[in-house]
Amino acid sequence: MIEASDLTKRFGAFTAVDHVGFQVDRGRVAGFLGLNGAGKTTTMRIVSCYMPQTSGRVQVAGFDTVRQSEEVRRRIGYLPEQVPLYDDLRVTEYLRYRASLKGVRGAQAKEAVSRVIGQCGLDVKRKSIVGTLSKGYRQRVGVADALVHGPELLLLDEPTSGLDPDQRIELRGLIRELGAERTVLLSTHILPEAEAVCDDVIIIHRGQIRAADRLDKLRSDRRPDTRIRHGGPPLDSYGVASDLVRIERGDAEAQPTTLFVSPKGDASSVVGHIAGAGRPVLEMAEMPVSLERIFMGLTTGREEVA
Repeated sequence: MIEASDLTKRFGAFTAVDHVGFQVDRGRVAGFLGLNGAGKTTTMRIVSCYMPQTSGRVQVAGFDTVRQSEEVRRRIGYLPEQVPLYDDLRVTEYLRYRASLKGVRGAQAKEAVSRVIGQCGLDVKRKSIVGTLSKGYRQRVGVADALVHGPELLLLDEPTSGLDPDQRIELRGLIRELGAERTVLLSTHILPEAEAVCDDVIIIHRGQIRAADRLDKLRSDRRPDTRIRHGGPPLDSYGVASDLVRIERGDAEAQPTTLFVSPKGDASSVVGHIAGAGRPVLEMAEMPVSLERIFMGLTTGREEVA
């Protein structure tokens, strides 16, 4: 659905996107992850035909974003980070207006607006003035706008930014539902959001792609941390370098200590050290590799962080 090759965007002497290449297949939900300023929004704007690249090429559904931008725009729905809504219109009025701009009119527009209002959980707000809506409902209106013309590809730029925890959970569920019917590229720096909804992950750092693969493949390529629980408070030393052990709990004398040993450390040696100190080993188990650890490893080099 999306193919980017050697994509570069410069603003004067600053290179925001540096020879980027990635692919998103049809029917997948892909997370586009990076720190603030990594190049996510710039790349999303190029894919959406909002701005041209300096060099390189992007194709959406086989159409070039520069030479065939009208064909690309017919096939995408784009939710920017700052949702541009008209606050004086009612929700249905706004969506009908937006549908008309995208070539959806008459009975077809009425049907499309009704459909996206239902999909996005806006039934109770359909007659509300947009300017009176909460941040969460405004985001839902933005998603409905992106969907009203029935796009094959949905681009979401930081869709949960500024939402409270309950609103994030609700929007996360909506994104999962939408991903069952179309391709979704979700830009975010909030890793739990991507871990909850994405099939694939693209990690960008300082304008360059550090990884692009299925999330389960990225996990399987890395050795897991080992969680160890032992009786009593933490030891002064666990027999390996201190930066390879992270202590999570263990203060009071009567409470057990939980610690995590990096794959670079020898968990068996740590267990032997604990036993040698006369402490009972209560648990030893491998932990699933988290997206946070993968991200930290690729962007900071500190992959021992759990």
